[in-house]
Amino acid sequence: MSAQINPITQMNRRNFLQRSALASTFTLLSPFARALDSNSQIRCAVVGLNGRGKNLLADLLRAKNARLVALCDCDQDVLDQAKAEMAKKQLSVATYQDYRKLCAAKDIDAIIIATPNHTHALIALTAAAQGKHVYVEKPVSHNVWEGRQLALGAQRHKVIIQHGFQRRSETCWEEAFAWIKEGHVGKLVIARGFCYKPRPSIGKSLAPLKVPPTIDQDLWFGPREITPVMRKKFHYDWHWQSPYGNGDLGNQGPHQLDVCRWALGDPMLPESIISLGGRIGYEDDGNTANTQILLLEHKGLAPILFEVRGLPKSGMDYQQGMDKYQGLDLGNVIEYENGSLLGGHGPSCKIVDKQGKVIKAFKGGRSAMQNFIDAVIDNKIAPIRAVESAHYSSALAHLGTISLAIHDPAQRESVNSHPALADAYQRLETHLAANQVDLKKTPLTFGSKLQFDPQTERFTGPLADKANPLLTETYRQGFALPIDA
Repeated sequence: MSAQINPITQMNRRNFLQRSALASTFTLLSPFARALDSNSQIRCAVVGLNGRGKNLLADLLRAKNARLVALCDCDQDVLDQAKAEMAKKQLSVATYQDYRKLCAAKDIDAIIIATPNHTHALIALTAAAQGKHVYVEKPVSHNVWEGRQLALGAQRHKVIIQHGFQRRSETCWEEAFAWIKEGHVGKLVIARGFCYKPRPSIGKSLAPLKVPPTIDQDLWFGPREITPVMRKKFHYDWHWQSPYGNGDLGNQGPHQLDVCRWALGDPMLPESIISLGGRIGYEDDGNTANTQILLLEHKGLAPILFEVRGLPKSGMDYQQGMDKYQGLDLGNVIEYENGSLLGGHGPSCKIVDKQGKVIKAFKGGRSAMQNFIDAVIDNKIAPIRAVESAHYSSALAHLGTISLAIHDPAQRESVNSHPALADAYQRLETHLAANQVDLKKTPLTFGSKLQFDPQTERFTGPLADKANPLLTETYRQGFALPIDA
């Protein structure tokens, strides 16, 4: 049995958040939280122990004033392996298969979440309702509505909810934008992000996967209906199936879209969205785009253009490597009147002039986990690391997905609506031709150009009736977001 959760507007609280949370550092005090001082040990738990969870666990163990006390994963094998690894480090931890029991535990102050995307907001809000501080990986939401509920939940429960956008913790990017703000390279022209990342086919199942008995399916599916698993690999490949993941636009994309938002001055959501793309080059169990272009326009600001390419440079041969744009296959090219800011997915970036000569370079990083622990101890968080900002950067990807979903062959001419979009499309055609992709046999999907009201976070215009229902999803009974807790 399912219950449809409809988007809600809560304008007074929303406007307060938009004024306060993004304007200055704000202080919180949960009635559940214990008193802390600068010497406090923050008792932490990590939920989701595959992939990114392992990285966060290692980062947490290096953080000052943090103490790992619990681990949680709905796969008992994964959980047991993680506990064994901690035992090798002489660390004794409690283990939970059910995140709800973890969130209710009284001896935990903070929960770090690295589960599949469709459970990010659910677990984060469940933890927040129990007075736990939260670090949640990107994207912080699986849809636009969830992100807004996270922002409201942080305020309602008076807890820290920090996101997993690592560039916001690295000093180099903050220093670069501060230097640019002094006027050294003129006005912003366009903010570009790139995810040219190898994504071979995940294969095509002939029959449903037999889910390992160590996995609690009820917990793994969470808010989604329990259905036969049609993919060859249970873990990770959920990224490319839309009920659980968000494709690379919503997987890697939020990192670079976040930098683009930062370049624009951290605005709310855009007024105009248009996307095109598809799952091109093979047929497999994935249904998210491996090839995509997204153009976002905020009124009065420079545009954001983001590109996804999962196919290799040529010949469908991943040994050939990936395409690059100004030397980058993964990162940002932020163009100004008199130069550009270039940076990859890491703690360094540089300013170059129109000829490509380096004007100034920036280096320096800091652990996002350490920033989180410090925020919990101080009971305050910088806006650039708070969940309100993360909601906007995650939602940019979700809006692009909605544009692509509302498609019409007549939208083909929309690629000429902006010169940057037209240029990106021409380069994409060349890329696909190099991989022997016949667009007549497997055509791209041309998404609709959508209008959006950033104040209400609702679509407007003639396609609003089709687009607005896609801002949220259906939630299975027992796994609705605890928004009234």
